[in-house]
Amino acid sequence: MLGQRIRQNCRGLKLSLLILSDGSDSADPYREARHQLVVEQIATAGVTDTRVLHAILNTPRHEFVPNEQRERAYLDMALPIGEAQTISSPFTVALMTETIDPRESDRVLEIGTGSGYQAAVLSPLVTHVYSIEIVPELSHRASSILSRLKYENISTRVGDGCSGWKEAAPFDKIIVTCSPEAVPEALVEQLREGGTLIIPVGERYQQTLFRMTKQNGRLVREALRPTLFVPMTGEAEEDRQLLPDAGNPQVVNGDFETRLKVEPEFHRNQVPGWYYGRQVSLVLGNPQQPAATGTSFVQFSNQVPGLSSHLLQGIPMDGRQVRRIRLSGLARTRDVCPGPATDAVPMISISLYDASRSELGVFWLGPFGQQQGWQAELRVIDVPEPSREAILRVGLFGATGTADFDDIRLERVV
Repeated sequence: MLGQRIRQNCRGLKLSLLILSDGSDSADPYREARHQLVVEQIATAGVTDTRVLHAILNTPRHEFVPNEQRERAYLDMALPIGEAQTISSPFTVALMTETIDPRESDRVLEIGTGSGYQAAVLSPLVTHVYSIEIVPELSHRASSILSRLKYENISTRVGDGCSGWKEAAPFDKIIVTCSPEAVPEALVEQLREGGTLIIPVGERYQQTLFRMTKQNGRLVREALRPTLFVPMTGEAEEDRQLLPDAGNPQVVNGDFETRLKVEPEFHRNQVPGWYYGRQVSLVLGNPQQPAATGTSFVQFSNQVPGLSSHLLQGIPMDGRQVRRIRLSGLARTRDVCPGPATDAVPMISISLYDASRSELGVFWLGPFGQQQGWQAELRVIDVPEPSREAILRVGLFGATGTADFDDIRLERVV
């Protein structure tokens, strides 16, 4: 195996762990996994509020996922929870929680209860959480879990989040865990003056996470980062004007020539069209580091084995319309050493999902070697008929060293 050959030529590096005490039962089989998640995936990715880190550390995410997903509960990834919905990745939950700056006196409205995990993380940080879910089965399940785990300051109800929770308004903070095309007016009305709203807004697969503050009855917007959430169903989705083209899957900004117009602090590690960047930079090529095509490429650098270093992008893909796809891209590597997991190597991968967001298959280009110049790879993939969307990922995936990527393409094969 290429990974084994590279590993033989590399020295291991040790990770210095941040010791956090969560006060939980030492017999809890998931205690160490939660600790590792917070230290290696959340704190290192930029979440610094110790209250939020402890809330994640103390919240048993495995209780909020289906039994068949429990082994993956403490991986930093979204997971299917049924009814075509997902539980957000722990980093996303931590980031959104930190961004609203929760206070003990806050009354918070959550749109999209889903599994109940986000409400549980907020619970110890605020006075009360009001959470709405449009899918009755999910709402009842989350309410039962929250009650069993004795989260006493969380109220849930079944309803369309587009309408908010008028009887409990006004709210100090509103957190929206699903994406509409535009901000529902009811949420603006129910947010108190000076209050904060965090919400992902935009197209189905190209969204921006915004922090909005209500000033003089209007919302002042601050764009934080590209992101990907499930759509806000109900009235918000029915009114969506721009629909995805699932019969013509393509990579957005696969040549990395589109650059941010501004570089605020929150845009560190951000690449237009892509999201959830870790240890990645958008590089303008030069004679010493030329791009493979054009003028720009993305560069991943990591020195800690197992630490995340990647980008991802969601892509609509309907297996009833698309039978085969061609995935291609170029990579250049330096001093690469595989990480502790078998798949912790530089690669380009694509995962296909059905309408319930269950994984149908994973395909990849690579793994790319320890030391190489620009290398092109291409693969033709048969698309299962149940496919409805895909997640494209690129990066080191826990390997150490440096990997550059350019000209990533996805094309329908007719």
